Amino acid sequence: METAEAQKVIIEGLEKKKGKSKFYLKDFYAMLPDWKPREVNKLVNNMVQQEMLEYWSSGSTTLYGIKGAGKQGAAEEGEE
Repeated sequence: METAEAQKVIIEGLEKKKGKSKFYLKDFYAMLPDWKPREVNKLVNNMVQQEMLEYWSSGSTTLYGIKGAGKQGAAEEGEE
């Protein structure tokens, strides 16, 4: 699976999850079962750099979500 195809799988997978806007990295492993965890991690971090995804951290836990989705995304942008 190519990188662009994997990015599409991730975005579509996140959009299908109703009522949830932030996901653990392990959730992305399930979306790309043929990929090694390190490859998935690099892809997700690349998507954050490209501003397709954003990360949220509580200090001990890091979660990822679609850029601007959920309450944290809107509050950080000053849109509320």
